[in-house]
Amino acid sequence: MNTSMPILPWQQQNWAHLQRYVQQNRIPQALLFMGNKGLGKQQLADQYAAALLCKTTDNDGRACGHCQSCLLINAGTHPDLLHVVPEETGKNITIAQIRNLIVKLSLKPQFERYRMVIINPADAMNNAAANAFLKCLEEPNERTCMILITDKPSRLPATIISRCQKLTITAPDKSTLLDWLKQNNIHDDLDVLCNLTKGAPLLAQQVVTDQHIPIRSECFKQWTAIAKRQNHPVIVAEQWLGAPESALLFWLISWVMDLIKCVYSVQPEYLYNPDLSKALQELAGQLELRGLYSLYDLLLLSQQRITTQINKQLLLEEILISWSNLNLK
Repeated sequence: MNTSMPILPWQQQNWAHLQRYVQQNRIPQALLFMGNKGLGKQQLADQYAAALLCKTTDNDGRACGHCQSCLLINAGTHPDLLHVVPEETGKNITIAQIRNLIVKLSLKPQFERYRMVIINPADAMNNAAANAFLKCLEEPNERTCMILITDKPSRLPATIISRCQKLTITAPDKSTLLDWLKQNNIHDDLDVLCNLTKGAPLLAQQVVTDQHIPIRSECFKQWTAIAKRQNHPVIVAEQWLGAPESALLFWLISWVMDLIKCVYSVQPEYLYNPDLSKALQELAGQLELRGLYSLYDLLLLSQQRITTQINKQLLLEEILISWSNLNLK
């Protein structure tokens, strides 16, 4: 963590809201940060935690970066800053992790300021972990503030949500987004980036870094080739094993949603993928609407399955064979 990281332009109002808690000396025991991926929820939580731990904040309420607490935060060794994350990417936060947290919280903070706990993603807590964590909220500890971060608040138990103050981080307007991307040396495919990432700047930056746009273009060509009987679903499924899984399923879902819109003659500017509108409109004229809805349901189910131990190639084969059969009608 770096205490010198700036407050992102679209988070200024969120930061002002958090500062009012500090100024009024009414620090919530639990905060729930909500918003889509790529909006910097973790960065904002880190800055807020650093500010509450810092001994001499600046005029904007940000951590000074020079005091003992800030130096410990930058080194990742501050004893009163605790992070709870899944032990493996895509896995749950377990009850053992929450029990370990409870043991740590039973002791007083080591410094005179606050103790900060950041749980990300909070929706990764399994049922047992969530029930155990609920006790932390029901029996608050001395000078302790917990920040829960999620882009899927519906997966959190209502009992946890009701005990948190909520802060929603929203996407910036397009002008702010484009300015930020250009400031970060991103100048190409800006409209495509905005559509693909739903206006999430950090996600757009990651898409560029991971070269998702050319990968998406190639996947779309292969997908349409299956529809035209120019490629085989099983061959394409094997080729897709190297593609980013979550992004690939998002692309497929958005393509099917756009096909459904095209059946209803929706204008290209209202599609998720307006840059692909010509090809999508051509495909839509050959498809049966009921089959598209069935494929859409399969894709939503696959989006849940992809994070499990399921055989990824078999999952992709099922999707692409269903897509191929759809085009036989």
